[in-house]
Amino acid sequence: MGEFSSFQLGVIGALFLSVASSVSIVICNKALMSNLGFPFATTLTSWHLMVTFCTLHAAHRFNLFESKPIDMKTVMLFGILNGVSIGLLNLSLGFNSIGFYQMTKLAIIPFTVLLETIFLNKQFSQKIKLSLFLLLVGVGIASITDLQLNFVGTILSLLAIVTTCVGQILTNTIQKRLNVSSTQLLYQSAPFQAAILFVSGPLVDKFLTKQNVFAFKYSPVVLAFIILSCIISVSVNFSTFLVIGKTSPVTYQVLGHLKTCLVLAFGYTLLHDPFNERNIIGILIAIFGMGLYSYFCTQENKKKQADPLGSQMKDKEGTPYLSLEKEGQEVKNSDKDSHV
Repeated sequence: MGEFSSFQLGVIGALFLSVASSVSIVICNKALMSNLGFPFATTLTSWHLMVTFCTLHAAHRFNLFESKPIDMKTVMLFGILNGVSIGLLNLSLGFNSIGFYQMTKLAIIPFTVLLETIFLNKQFSQKIKLSLFLLLVGVGIASITDLQLNFVGTILSLLAIVTTCVGQILTNTIQKRLNVSSTQLLYQSAPFQAAILFVSGPLVDKFLTKQNVFAFKYSPVVLAFIILSCIISVSVNFSTFLVIGKTSPVTYQVLGHLKTCLVLAFGYTLLHDPFNERNIIGILIAIFGMGLYSYFCTQENKKKQADPLGSQMKDKEGTPYLSLEKEGQEVKNSDKDSHV
């Protein structure tokens, strides 16, 4: 029971850190991009990852955590996949309307459930599915304003969904199957994620914004917000890996939609963004769905604790590991709650 209580405290801490850091960086980036005119989201993300790696490298040199070697091919493919997923999400936003982009993010949960059911034989109860449905309906009502379709944007959105889901499933799978912590996995993979975005970021941003990130006039205020954004990103990236490792990709996506609701609420309260009754109704439905999801997950976890042998046997039979090192078969799933 002591270990279970410690695990619960760890999960609560990870969830709180993820929500606080993500909402903070969204507000910071919104001020940077909307108010200060710095539109280079993909390049900014590459700087986030480079700062994250440098911070973890310094922490490693001071023996704050122990690095654990992971198969280089696994880490490289994992890092590149996550970098590509971020670029695709940003391209999806550039080619689609805001409403269709929100639909893309909403589609990540059901697609993750589908992948885990097919490839990992993971079972989701009807109660869990109902709570997820209410959550998605609520977020859809609160955030979707229009649904303008186009062929290129649709293809990019589908690719973004697939790479995001696969990357997040891998985040959870690698940590559990290779017995590495979230810090160790992030430390190993961050350089590859940063590299792919550092190379592609300026090109993607120039294509989307028609501006050159290297020709931008960096005022002291812009530099201050960029530095603040990079500092917050260390916590965002760390908490992302931590939450997925301690819970599941689906729970992380649920948390991401909670962040969406909080950002909408903060936007209205602090930044005086437009807000109407539909937004309020959608947020309330989404929060109700999240509450049900948390309650049903807690009940199912209690049942597993009451019958640990049965749940372990079920996990062994129901989650075949697709070996990343020996067999070369990979099950992947990744999500950024948002491009930061």
